[in-house]
Amino acid sequence: MKITAIRTYRVEEFANVLWVHVETDAGVTGLGETFYGAEACEAHIHNTLAVRLLGQNPLNIELLHKEMVSLPNAQASTGVEYRAASAVDIALWDIFGKVAGQPVHMMLGGQSWDRMRIYNTCAGTRYVRTNKIKPVDTWNLAAGGAEAPSPYEDLDAFMTRAGELAEDLLSNGITAMKIWPFDPAAIENKGMFITAEQMKTAIRPFELIRKAVGDRMEIMVEMHSLWNLPVAMDIARALEPYQPRWFEDAIRMNSPQALAEFARSTTTWTCASETLGSRFAYKEYLDRDATHVVMADLCWTGGLTEGRKIAAMADTYHRPFAPHDCIGPVGFAAAIHMSISQPNTLIQESVRAFYRGWYRELVTEVPRIEGGYVYPMEGPGLGTELVPQFFDRSDLSHRLSEAA
Repeated sequence: MKITAIRTYRVEEFANVLWVHVETDAGVTGLGETFYGAEACEAHIHNTLAVRLLGQNPLNIELLHKEMVSLPNAQASTGVEYRAASAVDIALWDIFGKVAGQPVHMMLGGQSWDRMRIYNTCAGTRYVRTNKIKPVDTWNLAAGGAEAPSPYEDLDAFMTRAGELAEDLLSNGITAMKIWPFDPAAIENKGMFITAEQMKTAIRPFELIRKAVGDRMEIMVEMHSLWNLPVAMDIARALEPYQPRWFEDAIRMNSPQALAEFARSTTTWTCASETLGSRFAYKEYLDRDATHVVMADLCWTGGLTEGRKIAAMADTYHRPFAPHDCIGPVGFAAAIHMSISQPNTLIQESVRAFYRGWYRELVTEVPRIEGGYVYPMEGPGLGTELVPQFFDRSDLSHRLSEAA
């Protein structure tokens, strides 16, 4: 079997998402995805990776993965080179599963879990439907006008009525949620300080959640790498009475020593996250006891090939693994296969505004989520494809590289 063509797809409505098809002479096509800087990732795939991949056996995944991530400037990062390689890698695993007639999680070693607990990242429906990515200002409510309001505008809900949101999530069996009410203050003050009034405002959602549902809801705190170390430590101390589950990206993920200092300052777990690329970056944080939870986004950090190595390495440090998802439907499906297959998976991120909303506009199958759990995908490969009408969109652009 040989790779005969690589196609990439972008649409204006989801300007930061890139989809990839890897085609073979056996008629089997693999689907991959990455996120952010889609046009740059597309250029890297066609200008740099295609010449190395066309004519190769797509089942030699480890060989091709090493070829893609061993290029200059493509090591231990989540930059364009790694994101592009991640999309192709996911597509190669999709091919592997389809050839074998098995779901990808079986190719990764089978099911360690019959189902996986999820948490809800409380984003809104408009996130990703834009070419801007900034905390808060583009994660907000749906645009006004004729557009029908969604029941899943969870960002507005956690900022204005967090207790009601927690009750609603619990009524659907979801017992963990992730929120980021400190972002407005961080943006206003450039992460340098937080006033007493801003601290009270940001803590208010935690007060409302605990008042409404007590300790029945776990709360993950997303800090988006917006704060300096002293202020991040102040925030952690202020939140400890509300017993959050973890602090994620409390500072920029470029100093294991600084994050280790943060981790020592609080009894709450520290999560080092999808902003790290490859197992080599994670090892630096693990070696310094800087993280309790290892999070990776398969669309950024090297695909399924690197993701399983990161999970296995976390296990050697007795740390749980928690796949990230706040991107697109193909990456979400890949994350579910990874979660189900890894014995040290703690919990799977999900965004109900996405999997009950725009994901269904793009792919044929979305993972089944019921009662606060996600269940294994059942079809061969990833178990999902781009819907036929995707290729008829008026805002679709397409690029092709094929063997001579």
